[in-house]
Amino acid sequence: MSSVNRETPPAAGGRAGMKKDLPEHFQAYRHVWVFIELERGEVHPVSFELLGEGRKLADKLGVQLAGIVLGPPGEASWHAVAQAFAYGADLVYIVETPLLADYRNEPFTRAMTDLVNQYKPEILLLGATMRGRDLAGSVATTLLTGLTADCTQLDVDPDGSLAATRPTFGGSLLCTIYTLNCRPQMATVRPRVMAMPPRMDKPVGKVVQHKLSMLEDEIVTKVLGFLPDTQSVKANLAYADVVVAGGLGLGGAENLQVVTKLARALGAEYGCSRPLVQKGWMPAERQIGQTGKTIRPKLYIAAGISGAIQHRVGIEGADLIVAINTDANAPIFDFAHIGIATDAIRFLPALTEAFTRRLSPHNRDKLAS
Repeated sequence: MSSVNRETPPAAGGRAGMKKDLPEHFQAYRHVWVFIELERGEVHPVSFELLGEGRKLADKLGVQLAGIVLGPPGEASWHAVAQAFAYGADLVYIVETPLLADYRNEPFTRAMTDLVNQYKPEILLLGATMRGRDLAGSVATTLLTGLTADCTQLDVDPDGSLAATRPTFGGSLLCTIYTLNCRPQMATVRPRVMAMPPRMDKPVGKVVQHKLSMLEDEIVTKVLGFLPDTQSVKANLAYADVVVAGGLGLGGAENLQVVTKLARALGAEYGCSRPLVQKGWMPAERQIGQTGKTIRPKLYIAAGISGAIQHRVGIEGADLIVAINTDANAPIFDFAHIGIATDAIRFLPALTEAFTRRLSPHNRDKLAS
């Protein structure tokens, strides 16, 4: 594999000089696959987002888009099959077995690698969730192929190679990574990085059923039971319609109340930039950015956040970005839709008061409509 800065041409001895010359046994690899992540009977939304992105790649390559469903026998797995078609898949491969009822690395890795070895996809995409990251790493290792993690952009070069772009060097640089001379080309993408495609009402198409060549006795990990976490209250930043966030420009942890109060007035989620988590001012689950949560809200209000690239890649999918910062030259003003150069500590309470006067509890949802 090799990587280059996408904004600068590659050196003569770099990517440009590395002509893709696949070994003969890889030349039969075609089509784009998306892992349909099924957990407790529900498909993770990142699977649909990846189907939308996979559709673009497949169309550019002139190949089919396939969904991969690994799950237990029953209605939930076949509902996931139907949803894959509704979000753009041309065909679906399904492996049904009780061994896949709960996620365990060994049977899932065996099922995926068996599918890849038999049906030979050119590109394999997975969500960068806890499950997707674990599965992607083991599958790539087993298949001796390349894996680009946490991508923010996917494209196809003129020679047909997958160009997977992701931040590197702590988020200070965007690099495009290519998997040369190996197949499949694998990438993971975090939830909310890609836009959700429209859902279409379409019948179930071609489904290929595949048997898992594995027995329970071969699996080291055993599932003793499932205990749902009903006590924790976690942030739902990734799928919030309105998000308010604070940064170092607020000056101190005590000033974060201006952020939380505005969020409460708007019926919104609240978050922060990475430095606040590093200082212990907010928990990690509230961090927004490349190493935190990626969000695509309809409204994002950033108070005292400078807008470094690490934060930018986590919010640039927002429909409307409102930035408030005393530094008129802050990088966030380069990509915010509305920029306000003022002191957020004074401005946010005034904004909260204005919204509180105008919005009653029953019509706050109008902000997200």
